[in-house]
Amino acid sequence: MAEFPVELRITSIYPKKQTESLLCRAVLRSIPGRRQVYDAVWDDRDVIAKVFSHKFSAKRHVRREWRGLDELAKRGVPVPSALFYGKTEDGRWAIVVQKIPLASTALDILNQTPDDASKLDLLMVVCRELAKQHESGILQKDLHLGNFLLAGDKVFALDPAQMRFYSQPIRRKKSLSQLALLAHYLSSTDSESIHRLWKAYFAVRGWHLGEADEQRLRRQMMTVLKRGIRRRLKKSLRTSKRYLRVRPAGFLAVVDRAFCRGAEPLDFIQHVDALMDSGQVLKKGNTCTVCRLSWNGHDIVVKRYNHKGFVHSLRHTIKRSRARRAWLHAHRLGVLNITTPEPLAYIEERRIGLLWKSYLVTRYVDGHTLYEFLRNGISEEKRSRASQQVTDLLKTLATYGISHGDLKHSNILVTSSGAVLTDLDGMKVHRFNWLLKIRRAKDAARLAESIQRCESI
Repeated sequence: MAEFPVELRITSIYPKKQTESLLCRAVLRSIPGRRQVYDAVWDDRDVIAKVFSHKFSAKRHVRREWRGLDELAKRGVPVPSALFYGKTEDGRWAIVVQKIPLASTALDILNQTPDDASKLDLLMVVCRELAKQHESGILQKDLHLGNFLLAGDKVFALDPAQMRFYSQPIRRKKSLSQLALLAHYLSSTDSESIHRLWKAYFAVRGWHLGEADEQRLRRQMMTVLKRGIRRRLKKSLRTSKRYLRVRPAGFLAVVDRAFCRGAEPLDFIQHVDALMDSGQVLKKGNTCTVCRLSWNGHDIVVKRYNHKGFVHSLRHTIKRSRARRAWLHAHRLGVLNITTPEPLAYIEERRIGLLWKSYLVTRYVDGHTLYEFLRNGISEEKRSRASQQVTDLLKTLATYGISHGDLKHSNILVTSSGAVLTDLDGMKVHRFNWLLKIRRAKDAARLAESIQRCESI
């Protein structure tokens, strides 16, 4: 990896032909084989240099970005000034634009904003800017908060190569589709904030927000949500910026990079049984074993799904491991803002091509089981609040067509921040309402039965 600062020489093609020299200070973003974005200095000016590596599309992308910046400026949309474009010494295409001082993308600001009210304020600013773009005939083909740069009270547009420009304002149907994408950054249960965001957009466009519009927006939001879940689940199974997929001899594993940062993941994967033996046993049964332990500075819980014979291994090899299912469901709940222990890794041990054992690793959650909490001499106010949290949790699951499959009191933890759902390997996502109703009734009966059984002991 190159050590910064490094010199980057570009033979400018437009607006005039000459060789320019930039001093790159850092990589802001890198997509191998496609592009790198550098923080640089050119002619004593702070600039951003985008270098495109794709063999066939680099030239087209650079020219489209240049024309897009020019078109946005003509339509009165704030954009960084385009300075020049050309080719690097190694033949890659590059474009250099002004760096906006003291600016951050809306996505970075949102990720650093802790309270919901401030998040809504931020999204309202972006929403009004989006409405102005639509009114000017500008459509973002890849709409996300990373394409809005905020500096003070000014919002700059980024990535114009992914924009389309029309002579008329964007029509209602397509506009609502993009508005639903923006509303997706709010909690789907926060109906009031979502409605305020919609009204802000409609006010800029001079439209009336009717019942038909709201129904279409809700449908669009559900479509966006499903698409986001599919994308998140696919990413959680492969090597990416956040996850590392490894296949040492006899194992397959996906680990969160933050979990193994500064340590060797194979040390954990290949010695997970020994680590469990040295940890605190929380549950030991024929089907699974659960232990709490510390590794690489993390307080974790490892759940091992035990080997139970050849037929059992064959069945779960075909069905996929329970650890993998629980891993995916944990990420699904994460997208839906339903609290569950943070998934850190899943591991599969294989022998002669068959799944032998599997392991789910999650962060330890300090809390009490629902029954322990309710019988712990708490006040009526706390009892009522906990009951309401569990009720809201079950309603949220039902809203998204989900049944738990093993809903007993020990699988609901009550913490200082609310109810936490655990043991997700039996969870199901239903397409048919009649089947969801049957499964929900079984969940409710299972929960009542488990609490009743504890009370009778």
